[in-house]
Amino acid sequence: MDFGTGIVKVTPAHDPNDFEVGKRHHLPMPLCMKEDGTMNELAGIYESMERFACRKQLVKDLEKLQLLVTIEKHIHSVGHSERTGVIAEPRLSKQWFVRMDQLAKNALEKNQVAFVPERFNKTFLNWMENIEDWCISRQLWWGHRIPVWYRGDEIYCGLEAPTEAGWHLDEDVLDTWFSSALWPFSTLGWPKESDDYKRFFPTDVLVTGYDIIFFWVARMIFQSIEFTEQSPFRDCLIHGLIRDADGRKMSKSLGNGIDPFDVIEKYGADALRYFISTNSSPGQDLRYEEEKVESSWNFINKLWNISRYVLMNTEGVNFDEIKLDPSSFNLADRWIIEKLDETIVTVDQFSDRYEFGEAAKALYNFTWNDFAAWYLEMAKLANDKPSTKSVLLHVLTSILKMLHPYMPFVTEEIYQLLPKNAQSIMISSWPTVTNLSFENTKSIEVIFEIIRRCRQIRNDYNVPLSKPIDVIIKTDSFETSRFLIENDIYLDKFINPKSLIISESIEPIEEAITIIHPQATVYLPLGSLVDIPQELAKLEKELVRLTSEITRSEAMLTNENFLRKAPQSKIDAEKEKLKGYLESHNQTQARIEALKK
Repeated sequence: MDFGTGIVKVTPAHDPNDFEVGKRHHLPMPLCMKEDGTMNELAGIYESMERFACRKQLVKDLEKLQLLVTIEKHIHSVGHSERTGVIAEPRLSKQWFVRMDQLAKNALEKNQVAFVPERFNKTFLNWMENIEDWCISRQLWWGHRIPVWYRGDEIYCGLEAPTEAGWHLDEDVLDTWFSSALWPFSTLGWPKESDDYKRFFPTDVLVTGYDIIFFWVARMIFQSIEFTEQSPFRDCLIHGLIRDADGRKMSKSLGNGIDPFDVIEKYGADALRYFISTNSSPGQDLRYEEEKVESSWNFINKLWNISRYVLMNTEGVNFDEIKLDPSSFNLADRWIIEKLDETIVTVDQFSDRYEFGEAAKALYNFTWNDFAAWYLEMAKLANDKPSTKSVLLHVLTSILKMLHPYMPFVTEEIYQLLPKNAQSIMISSWPTVTNLSFENTKSIEVIFEIIRRCRQIRNDYNVPLSKPIDVIIKTDSFETSRFLIENDIYLDKFINPKSLIISESIEPIEEAITIIHPQATVYLPLGSLVDIPQELAKLEKELVRLTSEITRSEAMLTNENFLRKAPQSKIDAEKEKLKGYLESHNQTQARIEALKK
């Protein structure tokens, strides 16, 4: 007998023939005897006792009857309720079942649902091929009541209750998944052929987790096929679970759950939504990392700042009357329109494949790097031109629309601030490509690369942008020279040259930092960057400091006492420091040698 904590071995202490039925001095009625001496088919005197008290009393009675030989501890699995923690007991009872053989056969043969990722189709097939009959009755206080009525030995099943007296409804309710499996068509008016049913069934896509493919997805499929002869949706997009930062499933027992209301209070609903929807691939679990939620929040702040600038510089413009005029575009306008078209195509392609992380990455790079870092700065040179204002509004509006599925609240708020006739962004049209194409637009990348490298040199030599420097550019051809000269306003703005020389016929320059590009070689004379004697003295002093740190760090890492006693984290940290010192030493030495040439 299994008492939950051990196995009790019971063997007769007397010959069973010694016992006379009903005589108390032989069998004091603990097991299965009624007061009148007849056998009780149920629990005898233990009837109505609490289960654990009953078990203890039963052991005492067995001991009293000398039927108990020994009690041995035995480790075994005891089922517990996941909600209450109470030990679960098997109990035989009558239940309602659905015969699954034909339903499963139809689902396997007629299902048209495409799983994304495709590997989850195997999960569906495995369930359906090995399915058992489905118990659909539940003993709960809520749910759809099972449509079965009883009167004596009579049973009636139907849509309407019997009209005669004496019938009572089955107290059980339907399994939750039985009811929810009807969702794709029952919500649209089925079994009536409503307009909604005709238009929206089957639906395009279901988004759900891999943990309920059998509980919900499979049951929707075989019920839809049974009742409508159609699969319920075209695609089934499977996502993973959200786990804690260590990869563990969030649970009450571990205490590692995250309250979304706390996150929303701190970062906003859009930041949380953007993080969840863009930081994992289909079917993959997602680790919750607050730093990434904060990064999403920073991106939203960037979007606000971009929008404020655009709104300030397009005040009084009627958005609905603005038309893009390619003939009046400057180089920056042409470039950003082409980049926007490329982004729209990329976002559409990834979205169609449900790769929302990749779609969001393309949007992020375009918004932050192309539009904010480059175009907005270049637009400041022509922000009074109607063509620039039209491009600013066109690009911002396209960004808002493409970001709306990921951050609906902030994009709606900004969209309502645009100078246009009021309507919700939700009912606006999705961005489409302009199909505009321009010559030499890609050549702007040469300007960007020159600007990036010059800024890096300024940073390396601690030369602020406010200090003008000499810039000499030797190009690979007359065409490149002409292009750079025609667009030198961008070089002036982003590099701040004291003098700017652009030509295809320039001799190599000594005592200059050289930037090499396939179409141009840029020389930055050292004399305009730094005071060479002063810079050399500073670098020599830094080299001495780094040499001292390297000597100290190497001594620590070769000290046996340190390696034996110090925690591994401290040893690893010191190794990282030494690595950084060595890299800085090499860079400083290279700078010194370059300045001495």
